[in-house]
Amino acid sequence: MRRSPVSEFARYLRTETVGGIILLGATAVALLLANSPLREAYQAVRDFHIWELSVGDWAKDGLLAVFFFVAGLELKRELVVGELSRFKAAILPVLAAVGGMVVPIGVALAVGWGAPGMDQAWAIPAATDIAFALGVLSLTASGLPSSARVFLLSLAVVDDLGAIIIIAVLFTAHFNLVAAGAAVVLLGLYAYLQHKRIRSSWLYVPIALGTWFAVHESGVHATVAGVALGLLTRVRKDPYEREAPAIRLEHRLQPLSAGFAVPAYALFAAGVPVSPSALGQMLDDRVAVAVIAGLLAGKLIGIFGATFAAVRLKVAVLPTDLGWRDMAAVSMLGGVGFTVSLLIADLSLDAGAAERVKAAVLLASAAASLLAAAMLVRRSRAHRAS
Repeated sequence: MRRSPVSEFARYLRTETVGGIILLGATAVALLLANSPLREAYQAVRDFHIWELSVGDWAKDGLLAVFFFVAGLELKRELVVGELSRFKAAILPVLAAVGGMVVPIGVALAVGWGAPGMDQAWAIPAATDIAFALGVLSLTASGLPSSARVFLLSLAVVDDLGAIIIIAVLFTAHFNLVAAGAAVVLLGLYAYLQHKRIRSSWLYVPIALGTWFAVHESGVHATVAGVALGLLTRVRKDPYEREAPAIRLEHRLQPLSAGFAVPAYALFAAGVPVSPSALGQMLDDRVAVAVIAGLLAGKLIGIFGATFAAVRLKVAVLPTDLGWRDMAAVSMLGGVGFTVSLLIADLSLDAGAAERVKAAVLLASAAASLLAAAMLVRRSRAHRAS
């Protein structure tokens, strides 16, 4: 059957390479606007209020909920029917993800201890960006075994789950018990309808929107609604189904997430000054330097160190056909923080400090991407030659 142009474009958007390129393009546009004569117009659009939220807040609280919903679907699929469903296959990326959160946080705290804002900003280098990291891997590591992608995807999904828990726990400024109760009821209704095999979008869309609103009003960050709904979606198909609801939703929403939601967030979050004076201010900010150290050194040491320890202690085994040099290259990719790191910076710091730290996230993520790309190209050539 011939594909329509729309379905073909959606299929194109599902590839990690394309998602990474679109995200990179949105970031470049944001930086150009924020460092040009159009800076004031850019900020006016970002700060323009629609109802109670600015355009930037709608991108951060609303559009990122779509990204986290897709991430929740991916995590649920991996836990139930994917690589994370088997203990021996799951334990290595899980331990690597834990190391990739704990060590960067430790490095950041060691560098920035006592600096103003560090008590809130310590979690910024904990996250790995799925879209960017997989995009770099797809572009530069075509010669590596597919197990490298599975390992990185599993690690990044667990990593983002940890970041979501941090966001939910640390950045709940107030707590509205009534709204939280409404969110729990709606989530329970969603799970019940999934259990009863109800498929009507006329029911699910209002429930999803109501859940998002209730979580937002409760004081918990609204993106938590996305991952909660994703984790409650059924991933095993029944005999009469072509595909399970989670697979179908992931298939439909991945293009929206990769092609619009995440790039739109980056467009309004990544617009920070990068002039020589701004970069000088960033390097004079110990919190910003701590974030750079956490992402570049902490991620590599944490992911590779946890992997090495788990294999040496015989808790886990290396992915199929991957060696230690391959794992070092993939570990370097963990330093691409971006989306969730920018989100935590926005949530944890005031506007001026957030701009400096977001510039640090961009700088560290770019450096990690380039270093990892060089390592991956070399390892791809080695695998092709062997």
